[in-house]
Amino acid sequence: MEQYFSDQPAANAEERTKIKVSLAGKELILEGAEGVFSARHLDKASAVLLAGASTPPAAGTFLDLGCGWGPLAITLGLLSPAAQVLAVDVNERARDLTRTNAQRAGVSLQVGSPDQILAAAKAAGGLDLIWSNPPVRIGKKPLQELLLTWLPLLKPDGKAILVMGKNLGADSMQKWLCAQGFPTRRLASKKGFRLLAVSPA
Repeated sequence: MEQYFSDQPAANAEERTKIKVSLAGKELILEGAEGVFSARHLDKASAVLLAGASTPPAAGTFLDLGCGWGPLAITLGLLSPAAQVLAVDVNERARDLTRTNAQRAGVSLQVGSPDQILAAAKAAGGLDLIWSNPPVRIGKKPLQELLLTWLPLLKPDGKAILVMGKNLGADSMQKWLCAQGFPTRRLASKKGFRLLAVSPA
């Protein structure tokens, strides 16, 4: 069985699915594909983040960590067109979809592999904002390693907004992040998900 968090070739046209979605008040018809997370609709966790996160700053360097087919990154681009919006995913198919969907939505994103986007974030002097519905199913330790790769790139006044399922370890993750030196508070609890705000170490 294919996993959405593994690398895969770009999807052929016949493998793609249509996704009707409203992002930042804009009605869009975007594309998903099998082998990419939530291939046929906007997932509940991302919807909770989009509904509960405060409006991003007008400018800065923002990251969608684990972009899938791109709903969070595209929303950031729509809300803050002057910002540099980065989108990263290990899955080549997801990256390809995000590029296509960003073009459809009329937003400019920089989409790439982890190495490419790490380099871009460092070249920008760090990150002002991270939005992420992190891939919890990769396992606890790989998820912790993932967060410890990206959270240190937050600027002193930056923040990360994470959405995680309560039954998938959101509360223990909050405690763990605090123990790692990243002050983390709960912004909301909705539909079985926690919305967490993470401050820089």
